[in-house]
Formats: sequence, C-alpha cells, structure tokens
Amino acid sequence: MNKTVNYPWYKKEDTDAFFALFQNNLANFVLIAVTMLGMGFPTSIVFGKVIPGAAVAVMVGNLYYAYMANRLAQKEGRTDVTALSYGISTPVMFVFLFGVLAPAKALTNDPELAWKIAVGAAFLSGLIETLVSFTGNWVRNHLPRAAMLGALAGVAITFIAGEMLFNTFSIPVVGLVSLIIIIVGVVGKMAMPFKIPTSLFAVLIGTILAFVLGYQSPEKISEGLANVGFYPILPSLAAFEGMTYLFGSLIGLLAVILPITIYNAIETMNNVDAMAAVGDSYDVRESQAVDGVGTMIGAVFGGLFPTTVYIATVGSKAMGAGRGYSILNAIVFGIAAMTGVIAAFSAIIPLAAVAPILVFVGMSMVVTAFQNNETKYFPAVGIAMLPYFANYVMTRFNNAAGEVVEKISGGIVPLGQGAMFTAIILGAITVAIIDKEFVKASIFSLVGAFLSFVGFMHAPKLAFNAAQDFSIAYCLVAVFLGYCAYQQAKISQKENKDIQRNLSKVS
Repeated sequence: MNKTVNYPWYKKEDTDAFFALFQNNLANFVLIAVTMLGMGFPTSIVFGKVIPGAAVAVMVGNLYYAYMANRLAQKEGRTDVTALSYGISTPVMFVFLFGVLAPAKALTNDPELAWKIAVGAAFLSGLIETLVSFTGNWVRNHLPRAAMLGALAGVAITFIAGEMLFNTFSIPVVGLVSLIIIIVGVVGKMAMPFKIPTSLFAVLIGTILAFVLGYQSPEKISEGLANVGFYPILPSLAAFEGMTYLFGSLIGLLAVILPITIYNAIETMNNVDAMAAVGDSYDVRESQAVDGVGTMIGAVFGGLFPTTVYIATVGSKAMGAGRGYSILNAIVFGIAAMTGVIAAFSAIIPLAAVAPILVFVGMSMVVTAFQNNETKYFPAVGIAMLPYFANYVMTRFNNAAGEVVEKISGGIVPLGQGAMFTAIILGAITVAIIDKEFVKASIFSLVGAFLSFVGFMHAPKLAFNAAQDFSIAYCLVAVFLGYCAYQQAKISQKENKDIQRNLSKVS
C-alpha cells in the first residue's frame, strides 16, 4: 500500500511562481481588452462576457492541473512536484483576435454577432484539440526531444524573453532595476528585504519607481478604477449560435481554426515534454484534453480564446513551486474578472516592472532545451529555434509584413508561416541525420512536403498545393536522404564484413 505524501497546498515558493503566471495571463487579458475596445466592441461585451468567460477557462484548467500535480506527487512519493502552468495561448490569441474576430466584425458589422461567431470558433477549437489528445503520447514518443524543445526555445527567446526584454529596457530606471532584482533573487538565490518574495519585491519596486519618477501617471489609476464593478459569470448559448455561421456564410474561417488548433495542441505537447525533461512527467493526452475542455467551458461562458499549458511551467519548477500557485491563480482571476479589477491592475502596474519576470522564464526554457539534450544534438536544437525569429518579425509587422520584410529577404514570411511545424520538422531531420537514421530523416522530410502542400507550413492559409516550391524542395530532400540511407547501409555492411573477417582470423 502506498504511503500518502504530505504534498502542501501552498508554500512560499508558490508566491514567486504565482506572480510569474499571473503577469502572463494578466498581460493577455489586458491586450484582449484594449484590442477589442479599439475594434469598437462595447465594454458590456469585453468586461461583461469575454473577460469573465476567459477567466472561467483559466480557473478550470489551473484547478485541474493542481489536482494532477497532487496525483503525481502521491504516485511518485514526492513533494517537489510542480503543477503545469496554464492560461490563454498568446500566439493563438492574436490569431483569434485578428484572424477570426476582426473578419467576423468586418463582415457582419455587428459586434455582438461577431463575438458569438468568435465564441463558436473557440468552442470548435477546443473540441478539435480534445479529439487530437487521443494521439498525444504517440506523437510525443515519435518526435525527437531536441526538435520539440528547440521549437519551444524559439518561442521563448523571441516572444517571451526577447519581447519582454524590449519592454524591460523601454523604461530602464524601472525595468533594469526590476530585472536585476529578479536575477539576484531567483538566479543568485539571495533573500529580499523582509523576506518578501522576489517577484513581488521586483514588481513593488518597479511600480513605485514608475510613479515617483513620473513614468506612470496617477490618472491611470482613476481610469482603471472606472471599470471596476460587478460582472457576473453567466453561461450562454452564444457559442452554438455562432457555429451556425461558421458552417454557413463564414465557413472560410474554418481554414484558420484547424491549423491554429493543431499548433496549440503541439504547443501543449512541447511544454509538457519540457516539464518531463526537468523531472515532472505528465500525460500529454490528458493535458491536451484539459486544454480543449477548458477552452470549451470558457466559450460557454463567453470567452473566445483557446488555452494551453505555458512555457512558464519550467520557470515555476526552477522557482520550486508546487500546486499552490495554480490554485491561487484560479481564485484571483475569478475574483478579478467578476469585479473588473483586471482593468485597474493593468493601469496601475507598468509593463516594464513585470516584464523581467518573463525574461527569466523565457531564458529558463532556452537553457532547459540545451541542458536536457546531449551535446551532439545542439545543432538540432539551434536550427529548431530559428523559424521563430522569422515568425516574430512577420507577426510584429502584421499585415504589412510582406511589403516591409521583402527588402530584407523573401524567405522571412514563408519561414514564419507555420513556424512551429517548420521548427519541429527541421529539428527532427537534423536529429535523425546526427544519428545516421537517414530513412527516418527522409520520412520527416516527406511529412514536411505534405504539410507544405496543404498549407500548414510556408503558406498563409490551408489549400491544396499551397506552397509548391517548398513541397518540391522537401521531396528532393527526401530523395537525397534516401540515397544517404543506401550509402549508409553499404558502409554498415562493409563494416560488418570486416568485423566478421577479423573475428575469423582470431579464431
């Protein structure tokens, strides 16, 4: 009979991890609110439906992952298990804002109907990811770790560490001070004054500096407080009403939903694999199902953004967090959504004060990608990171990307399209070549050809023969790798004959 482990509900290390996860989700919630208001959506939809619905998804997932962490702790007899970080997927969020919500509003010219269509899209995305979850462990077992962690490190160094470092240095007297506090406390392992958790201390000092030095206006406080009120979390049939349009006049939006959902499932798979690399092995299929179900439940309550396991989990593991930070995150976001406190928080706390926390989280993921692979696989990790540099440039220029970056290189946009798939395929091919498994490398190349042909990679949308040049290129690579496999077989055959000849001489 297994002995019950006293796995704590909360410990002091959870506080740092809570602030890291809270800031990540808070930043997304603030971006959602600001963007939707800028598109012309009324506050009744933004703060009355979308934010509460998104909070429900965050609450459901975080509480379930806390349950999973306790189950793993009891199973393995450990108290150092860290719950998976969970929230709205940032890249997917942008796709839903500008690839689903904005077109729906432009076509219908009706904010409420556009919201219903986007909510229907989110519900459908969650359903697809739940179905995809049945293949999660199989995919995980057949994709090289170097490829998956390398792709993840590419996201971390661009969209997390890189983007947040830019924000850190936008106000150096705030951001740089907060960054060094994070490095001293988390990396240098030094206690902060009065034993205040490092992340909280960094945010407090950064916020105080911002107000004292005039970088944050007192008017921002009253502006944020104006949105404080009571926003009940209520279910609706909006998702099902919206889906009738997705399978009707707006069927073209399905071409956006399918690939981004598969991307989201792979993102979860990568992040779960990253946790396995640092000691906490969770079931990929269950995690993908949780993300899918969480997204669907959030949609029922008005949220329109898919959720995922976060890269930040590895950073939380490094901080020594348990399950308490997930539970606290669920509670705080539930309260914040119902009261409108999210708007107040976003107005009071400057981004430069909290960005350094995510700089640390992003760099932890990059370090993990290299530390948890043999030295010989470092080239595979490196090449898997590169597509996200193109994706970062492409997405930051939005619709003008084609014109703006064409002068730099015509390869930036197609390399950035479907960067997650490209990163994994290139990394997997490289791993197979390093191991001299040329047949496997050829198969990965053929997979790349197929993904390019249907538009998952190197193309702006799903279509047959979507990226012809790339499909041909991957096929040619597959042929060359097949030739390499033939040559390797001849070399191996010759080596075996030489060994047998030498053995016969000895005998």
